[in-house]
Amino acid sequence: MDLQFKKINSLLSEKRVKLHLFEPSNRKIWTVVGMDKEYWFDPDLDFCSCPGYYFNNECYHLDFFPLAKSKNQVEVTTFSDDEYESFIGGLLSEL
Repeated sequence: MDLQFKKINSLLSEKRVKLHLFEPSNRKIWTVVGMDKEYWFDPDLDFCSCPGYYFNNECYHLDFFPLAKSKNQVEVTTFSDDEYESFIGGLLSEL
């Protein structure tokens, strides 16, 4: 099986695309669990913090985000707005 196909299949079947929804503001942060860690990505900005995007400006996470969304293969977790600052701090410390 092709390595790229395995990555994509895993991305979808394991719901490794995650939407972190903060309420009541409805702020959204997207992450994807990669092979070694979780990366922040923003489909509206066409940005991902993964090494593929950083070094080659290519990212299969972004490429297959629409497919994950259309197949309802996104894990949604709801947080309180009070948790937003600490969540961002943790996310940035991983970059």
